[in-house]
Amino acid sequence: MNMTMTAEEQKARSNRSYKLILLFAMVSMTMMFAGLTSAFVVSKSRADWLKDFELPSAFYYSTVVIIACSVTFHLAKKAIQRNNQSATTGFLLGTLALGLLFVFLQFEGFDQIVQSGYYFTGSGSSITTTFLYVVTVVHLLHLAGGVISLLIIIYNHFKQKYNSSQTLGIELGAMYWHFLDLLWVYLFLFLYFFK
Repeated sequence: MNMTMTAEEQKARSNRSYKLILLFAMVSMTMMFAGLTSAFVVSKSRADWLKDFELPSAFYYSTVVIIACSVTFHLAKKAIQRNNQSATTGFLLGTLALGLLFVFLQFEGFDQIVQSGYYFTGSGSSITTTFLYVVTVVHLLHLAGGVISLLIIIYNHFKQKYNSSQTLGIELGAMYWHFLDLLWVYLFLFLYFFK
């Protein structure tokens, strides 16, 4: 029996392996955030929990922006599958701009919280704001990885490494970015309803 694989079969197997590795990483990140949100719920019984805390308006705007990021990344993936290089460029750069706007709005949200008289650490802090800070900063750290991968994808795109038959990098980037978007929407809804 001949066990040699064709180049196409090897490529398909390699692509599945990369996607599986990314999936495992996303599952582990999900478990970490599940632990953080569980700790958040358990801590609500503390006497220093803020009952009247409102999420900053910048977090609402950032939620809309990150959903738009998912849309533009999806459109970039579809464009490269049709070999539309110029549309792919526009959608990738749009995703990058929206991702950076999301980061800006997150920091604007932190600033709004501090301007309201709430602090994340020290004597002026509460368990509510500390948890909010930890959850948001950990998400931002994961988003930094997403922005770095997006920059690499854009670089590779400009080097003409992607086309309709070679889309793995964009597919992996889109998977991770969609995951980050869903994760933020979950965190936002969680913080909105369980604050």
